[in-house]
Amino acid sequence: MILHNKVDKEVLKCRLHEESFNRITLSFYRFIEIVDPQIFRDELFIQLSEMLIFGRIYVATEGINAQISVPEHQLEYFRKYVNNHPFLQGIFLNQAIEETGKSFYKLKILVKHKILSDGLINSDFNIYNVGQHLDAVTYNEILGQPNTIVIDLRNNYEHEVGHFDGALLPDVDTYKESIPVIIRMLEEKNPDNIMLYCTGGIRCEKFSSYLHHKGFKNVFQLKGGVINYAHQIKQLRIESKFIGKNFVFDDRMGERVTDDIIAHCHQCGDPADHHVNCANNACHLLFIQCEKCANIFNKCCSFECMDHISLPEETQKQLRKGKVHPNAHHKGKLIKAN
Repeated sequence: MILHNKVDKEVLKCRLHEESFNRITLSFYRFIEIVDPQIFRDELFIQLSEMLIFGRIYVATEGINAQISVPEHQLEYFRKYVNNHPFLQGIFLNQAIEETGKSFYKLKILVKHKILSDGLINSDFNIYNVGQHLDAVTYNEILGQPNTIVIDLRNNYEHEVGHFDGALLPDVDTYKESIPVIIRMLEEKNPDNIMLYCTGGIRCEKFSSYLHHKGFKNVFQLKGGVINYAHQIKQLRIESKFIGKNFVFDDRMGERVTDDIIAHCHQCGDPADHHVNCANNACHLLFIQCEKCANIFNKCCSFECMDHISLPEETQKQLRKGKVHPNAHHKGKLIKAN
């Protein structure tokens, strides 16, 4: 059996849109010792493929990090599989806030050095000594206590479109880059309570244990991250302290939590919070674009890129062959002059 996808992505996308059933987007993670992640990876690929599950999963000796799209009619079977697996038993399955059924179009499972690129050395501290997990109600209550700091562990392009009111928002491109920045902030402020949050919880899980290692007390984390928080505030009909949109790492690019639009189009400055990738494949810059600018720039980040995609495909390929575009290593930062 071939343990990876070999079908062209456009074909896969067409098949996805032709499906006659609904899908449910889930995410989950666990830090757990996996002696042979390759064996686990291959077993996982076989089992999930049989259930027609798509998604992106990272497996390493430190655990698993997954975002998947499950056919609705396979959901209970998948839950049973999870509950019976020694690495996955009791894992918290986080369901998407908004469901389009089009979050993923193929299954990709990779064995990585780590499931979270944090630059930390796990043997230096106890990664299982994590902060206290809080539900939405308790999280909101502690947010209002004096000398309390709430920290967004996501990158700048994520918290630009949505964040907790009053949160510290490190201006960083990566989680790894944020760690020393946040440590310096906390050492300067010396808060009584440290409140952490991220998209689904995994970044808080590792960072809270690192904060304990660094001597910080009263470290709290939002159980299930913003995704689970959004479900709880709707179910319980309580005030959302998170405003705007929750960025997600799949084809949807974001999920609406509140109606507030707190970001702006990177091209004209009008209110907007819709992330896109530049239509020029040589650029592929992730940025925020309003509908007006999408029409003006033909879904590109600049006139230069717009001119590029008007060329024949073969010409485009030749022009980008062996070249690195200036935007290739940037996310959410429009660095070109239009």
